[in-house]
Amino acid sequence: MCGIVGAVAERNVVEILLEGLKRLEYRGYDSAGVALLSDSGELRRLRRVGKVQELADAVTPDNSIGSTGIAHTRWATHGGVTEDNAHPHTSTERIAVVHNGIIENYLDLRQQLTNKGYTFSSDTDTETIAHTVNEVLKSSSSLLEAVQKSVKQFHGAYGTVIMDTQDPSRVVVARSGSPLVIGLGLGENFIASDQLALLPVTRRFIFLEEGDVAEVTRREVNIFDVDGNPVEREIIESNVEHDAGDKGGYRHYMLKEIHEQPTVVRNALQGRLTETGIAPNLFGDNADDILKDVRHVQIIACGTSYHAGMTARYWLEQYANVSCNVEIASEFRYRKSVVHPNSLLVTISQSGETADTLAALRLAKELGYMSTLTICNVPGSSLVRESDLAYMTKAGAEIGVASTKAFTTQLTAFLLLTLALGEHNGLDASAKAAIIQGLNSLPSKLEETLSLTAGIEGLAVEFADKHHSLFLGRGDQYPIAMEGALKLKEISYIHAEAYASGELKHGPLALIDDEMPVIVVAPNNELLEKLKSNVEEVRARGGIMYVFADKDAHFKGDDTMRVINVPHCEEAIAPIIYTIPLQLLSYYVALIKGTDVDQPRNLAKSVTVE
Repeated sequence: MCGIVGAVAERNVVEILLEGLKRLEYRGYDSAGVALLSDSGELRRLRRVGKVQELADAVTPDNSIGSTGIAHTRWATHGGVTEDNAHPHTSTERIAVVHNGIIENYLDLRQQLTNKGYTFSSDTDTETIAHTVNEVLKSSSSLLEAVQKSVKQFHGAYGTVIMDTQDPSRVVVARSGSPLVIGLGLGENFIASDQLALLPVTRRFIFLEEGDVAEVTRREVNIFDVDGNPVEREIIESNVEHDAGDKGGYRHYMLKEIHEQPTVVRNALQGRLTETGIAPNLFGDNADDILKDVRHVQIIACGTSYHAGMTARYWLEQYANVSCNVEIASEFRYRKSVVHPNSLLVTISQSGETADTLAALRLAKELGYMSTLTICNVPGSSLVRESDLAYMTKAGAEIGVASTKAFTTQLTAFLLLTLALGEHNGLDASAKAAIIQGLNSLPSKLEETLSLTAGIEGLAVEFADKHHSLFLGRGDQYPIAMEGALKLKEISYIHAEAYASGELKHGPLALIDDEMPVIVVAPNNELLEKLKSNVEEVRARGGIMYVFADKDAHFKGDDTMRVINVPHCEEAIAPIIYTIPLQLLSYYVALIKGTDVDQPRNLAKSVTVE
């Protein structure tokens, strides 16, 4: 959530800043702003509520000249969506600040600063950063020193970039909890909250570590750790590919990313899966030596990634004979938990910067887990850098806020982890062969499943006037039903709930009527007959059913039950396959309802605050 872009150059940087903001629009925001410093120290600031384009339209040659600048897209936390609350914020027209995160003690700081004569023009926590730095600068020799002193007063999370009109040749950046990356150019340097923002101007990046403060000029980047000591951080050459303006002929990024899934899953498997197993040390250096001793897996994640973890629990316990717990990161970090012997902590995150998941990882290290593994889509992200082992999903940049291809590649990663752990825990040879066969067939099965698009688009019309829906699944399809419900509510704003089918009699049946669509995922497995009984319970109470079923499951459609036949597949990969129809259903329902598919209201792509 929120986006930061900054630049120190010898040219006018406004177009670089605006292009960077446009590339970060997928993160979710409600206002945007830019502040520019000329070489003489003249400060120009523009802010607008709404889309980045509205800010860009306000830019003119007279109000947008500066070789040093900062820009921001804001997702409101403190204070409403107003121009006064939009970033950048300033103090006495000297200091300008952009900030991601939350300053938890901002009310105390605000009172102290008010007592010292500072006037606040916004309701935000960020404005306290600007005034604090301004005040500390009075007794400091440089902006760098002032920021280093100031951050010690801030409690909470921040990724912030600060400019001083009396020293327009540099900016100072600080990171605690909220990610920042420095992009290296020739005679110019850049800052952003996500490397995607800077790809048009550089491919060389430094990812700041927790507690880092850095001084960035046109030709130098000097980084200091939390204790103020100079440190060197690795320079990483990025091979990330992303064109923020390219939907590939699709109407929305989400639809494009749904249809990319066969390709990205094929990429995720290439060179990692053989005819007999997985590549050695697939999950990192010495991974095999670590995994052979694992007897328990603790999975930590949020949102869609949590559903991937819930699915993985079925696989790890059924095939790999390893006990597994799955927990929402925001719950795990705030309760006392017991660490099982020989326990591996697995974190999952598309961005690698999810605040609660990252905090849970750091807590887990203190609790004494034998090792940590992250499944992530972004090389160089905080979770990747701070975990012992890492698996990169290779999904490519995912722009739509509602995750699709990131989810299916996470599931693919978990099946590979199941194979890796099963090698050391008595994985049955026939089960191993079936998983390998399923994974090798997965890309083509995904392509076959996407051919259902036309039929699902037709079904979506029947949801246009609905306000509630129910998703049902059994076994490893229960988390897939949860993911389907999440997708529908995220982008169509229809209230949706998911239940394990066996729970119908324990309450949900009271909701059933002809205004409550019931969506069922029904692969042809050992639970099929029980699932059919659950379906009949719904039909007997006047419910309207939408069943995505294996073609060999023999569901017969009628006026009360619409059936979409899904290609038959190996049992192990069925959760991945049945994800596709639910993604398509949510997309076409949202299209009919006219919502903002790629940027649904109130949501952000990367949740970097609690």
